[in-house]
Amino acid sequence: MKKKFLDYTLSSIHKYYPEYNEERMEELRYGLEGFYLSTTKLIIITILAIILGIFKEMLIMLIMFNILRSTGYGLHATKSWICLLSSSTVFLLFPILSKLITIPNSIKIVLAIISTICIYKYAPADTEKRPLIRKRKRDIYKFITTFTCIILNIISLFIKNATLSNLIIFGIYTEVILILPITYRIFHLSYDNYKNYCLQID
Repeated sequence: MKKKFLDYTLSSIHKYYPEYNEERMEELRYGLEGFYLSTTKLIIITILAIILGIFKEMLIMLIMFNILRSTGYGLHATKSWICLLSSSTVFLLFPILSKLITIPNSIKIVLAIISTICIYKYAPADTEKRPLIRKRKRDIYKFITTFTCIILNIISLFIKNATLSNLIIFGIYTEVILILPITYRIFHLSYDNYKNYCLQID
């Protein structure tokens, strides 16, 4: 199914834009493949969340995570089935837990401090396929991600709804885990990929 989608879409693009060279077409293939995998994965997780009765909680946590992910980046699974399995576990298990547990404010404060330090120190964390070569871009993304993390932590501390507070914290820590160097090492992925480039464009 994925191959048919990619082949049909790319052939259609090439038909209307014959001037696109092989490098450009490969870039489009990479982007389309990511779109396809993300969409199919989201559909599966959404169906499971509806069956489990946690669709709203899953959606909230997904939004919290993606707010940080958009500028904090982080590792990607090397295989689509690993991505589906890990994403399903995270975005189904944590919403269920968020409805069952209550985190004391004292623990929330500690978690907020740790997450902010980790985000400031390690975000944005690039990948081999998407190295963040520009220093200015890395600095801007670090500021935005850290600032966003602080705001989300403040909201989680003062919001009255315990479930929503938990979902924010779980969303933050999902991103934190994905940017840690130790996580990259566990999955045998290269870290700080921009350093492999001799020329850094500011």
